[in-house]
Amino acid sequence: MTDHILTEIRDRVLHITFNRPEKKNALTHAMYAKMVDAMRAADEDDGVRAILFTGAGDVFTSGNDLADFRDTPPLGADAPVTQFLGCLLNAKKPLVMAVNGIGVGIGLTMLLHADIVYASENAVLQAPFVDLALVPEAASSLLLPRLVGHAKAAEIFMLGKRVSADEAYTMGLVSQVFKADELAAAAGKAAIALAKKAPQSLQLTKKLMRGDREVVAARMAEEGKLFGERLTSPELMEAIMAFMQKREPNFG
Repeated sequence: MTDHILTEIRDRVLHITFNRPEKKNALTHAMYAKMVDAMRAADEDDGVRAILFTGAGDVFTSGNDLADFRDTPPLGADAPVTQFLGCLLNAKKPLVMAVNGIGVGIGLTMLLHADIVYASENAVLQAPFVDLALVPEAASSLLLPRLVGHAKAAEIFMLGKRVSADEAYTMGLVSQVFKADELAAAAGKAAIALAKKAPQSLQLTKKLMRGDREVVAARMAEEGKLFGERLTSPELMEAIMAFMQKREPNFG
């Protein structure tokens, strides 16, 4: 359902909201496809100067809808999730993320492509890819160790460690932490401030800060290949069955 993604342009800012709170804003192929269309249009629209992501309710996103991904594995460059990751990597306009609750999987890794990340004090980030018999995505296997160091990244990826908002701030994963009822206004203010800056100067600065785009793109492609393979693996089937049956997985 495409209404699971809400889009609105206000004050030269494209607002993208994950709008599936009954499923903790878990992302489906259709949701990714709508975000791709919105981001591509925004990049070509001179009337849009910044993009702001947030989640409906008290959750940012719980990550990919595993049933949707299991039933239709995202294979190849045409897969909506692959295109969305490309949009994050190649975005011309600055990206602002307002993490209003739990951010799992892509809810953490997409932050590595943002320019400004604000989080509520009750936000919790987690990337339990190995717990689900998967591998990291969004070039996070390159970007997260680069940002927080190998040892801390290994705890997050390999142990599935949950990271509080304050710890994420200390690590440099988020720019600032706000009270829950102050987050939306703060993120909106930052996005509007960006929208008022000299647009070409801002876009060039973002491009310079992005740096080695080709290296990041190559890692993203490598991860995507492995992620797709893992979605059809016996280990993933066991991980999903264990999750549904509320038991420890048995990987033999």
